Amino acid sequence: MTIHGSLFHDFQENASQDPFSLQGKKLLKIQMGYGPVWAKTGSMVAYQGDVRFENKGAGGLSKMLKSAVTGEGVDMMQCTGQGELFVADNAAEVQILYLENDALSINGNNVLAFSSSIEWDIHRVQARGGAMAGGLYNVALRGTGYVAITTEGEPVALDVASAPTFGDAQAVVLWTAGVTMDLRVDTGGLMSMVRGGSGETFQMAFGGQGYVLVQPSESVVRGGPQSSSGSRSGGLGGLLGG
Repeated sequence: MTIHGSLFHDFQENASQDPFSLQGKKLLKIQMGYGPVWAKTGSMVAYQGDVRFENKGAGGLSKMLKSAVTGEGVDMMQCTGQGELFVADNAAEVQILYLENDALSINGNNVLAFSSSIEWDIHRVQARGGAMAGGLYNVALRGTGYVAITTEGEPVALDVASAPTFGDAQAVVLWTAGVTMDLRVDTGGLMSMVRGGSGETFQMAFGGQGYVLVQPSESVVRGGPQSSSGSRSGGLGGLLGG
């Protein structure tokens, strides 16, 4: 019997041998021969070869405690072995970065995978307005290696040095080292909320040198230790110097 059609030709595996590469827009291919990687727990969709997974949860006791207190963080699994690993997260688009002795401040909900050479931790926002939101947090990634994040749709990278830059707190995915962040309240203030104002109550104001990545969706989960929703936070930390 013969199967007709272009399905198996059009969607053949990407032949790239790079440590991290894209298989379409929504699937990340990881070459395990370059060493262990961290990936979001439950993100594996397929693998070929001999790949093993160890659930590390929040990544150690200190991170577990921070995650419990702050509501921020991401459950990670350590992936080791040989072969090719494919990971994804609810069909979100995948973006790949390579850090060279650099750092990112990223919403934990958007972390997909990163090289084991990358250090990560949970930090509190360093912003004057942080207390107004009950404490805000982010995941800091630093070092040298590959990082893969997810975005809902194609993001835009804004150069904060070129002009005053502001973002909706539920759309900002990450920012680079050298960027400072503060929180500002909608000019309508409390009365704006009471009277059904714009809904843009908290805005993130960026300065310094570097980039802010914003996705075309207000789906980033925000919160903190005083969040009433009880959902896991995707924090706001401006923390790369801390």
